[in-house]
Amino acid sequence: MSQPNVERVVGLLVTDEAFRRRFAADPQAALRDLAGCGVRLTECEQQALANLDPVELARFAESIDPRLLKMDLKGGAS
Repeated sequence: MSQPNVERVVGLLVTDEAFRRRFAADPQAALRDLAGCGVRLTECEQQALANLDPVELARFAESIDPRLLKMDLKGGAS
């Protein structure tokens, strides 16, 4: 198990608006992108993360102090 990497992904999902948007659109692709950056997850971890509810993640992110968030200034534009 790669608990530090799971925590890293969860942290990104909560604090990084652009990553959360990419994840909501295609969880598997977002996780593959992270794997390309060296974030290694087991298959089980990937499945568990991919099954997280994007609406609940966004709701949790809204409860975080804005000073801890990474805002997406591009607004999702590519």
